[in-house]
Amino acid sequence: MMGIGPILAGENLSFGYPGRRVGQGVSLGVKAGEVLALLGPNGGGKTTLLKTLIGLLAPQAGRVVLEGKPLADFPVTERARRIGYVPQAHAGAFAFSVRDVVLMGRTAHQGLFASPSEADRALALAKLGELGIAHLAEQPYTMISGGERQLVLIARALAQEPRVIVLDEPTASLDFGNQGKVLRQIAELKSRGLAVLFTTHDPNHALRHADRVALLGRGALLAEGPPAEMLTVESLAALYGAAIHALHGSNASDMAFLPA
Repeated sequence: MMGIGPILAGENLSFGYPGRRVGQGVSLGVKAGEVLALLGPNGGGKTTLLKTLIGLLAPQAGRVVLEGKPLADFPVTERARRIGYVPQAHAGAFAFSVRDVVLMGRTAHQGLFASPSEADRALALAKLGELGIAHLAEQPYTMISGGERQLVLIARALAQEPRVIVLDEPTASLDFGNQGKVLRQIAELKSRGLAVLFTTHDPNHALRHADRVALLGRGALLAEGPPAEMLTVESLAALYGAAIHALHGSNASDMAFLPA
């Protein structure tokens, strides 16, 4: 069930990098038991905004609030216990085992140089089991598929035992089947009561898997609300600067958007 107020929120945020502003005037938040999709074109500021919301980048103006308190007031370890971050999957430079990659999520609770306990190892295996990939525990992370790597990164975030899960383009570069696996996991995270924020450039993912969608273009929040209301041919054409075609099925849930 959704909470009364957002767990993680940005208030009138301006964001970017030293000497370069990417966006400004953005306010949005995500509640417990809710999925918020941040939708927009490549280069529209989604990843920069996301990194600001989780504290990897400092706001240029405005503030980020976590559980009702300024994010800046939380030590890094406390942030990591509350916010799980899932970046886009990549092959990685070192052949850590899948279990060891997930165990890295426990450093938020034990410290960077502490050795994992038996309880930590059991928790890591349990998180892999929840995602249906416990059989990969001893496999090198570099030798599994892209979809499996994305699930491992979700397991690592869950090992932090956070209240918020933030995913950056979780289906990028994945094939159709692996996209389905990751998107179904987003629904599962919501069912556990977590607040879920994910970025995407695919309106169909936002339409089917989000409770709310925020349209971000050129660093500005263009609209925010229920997907069925926000995602129209007109709004998407304005967001992407391209003609959009809608396919209609027998009911509203069967709608799909395609480039015209």
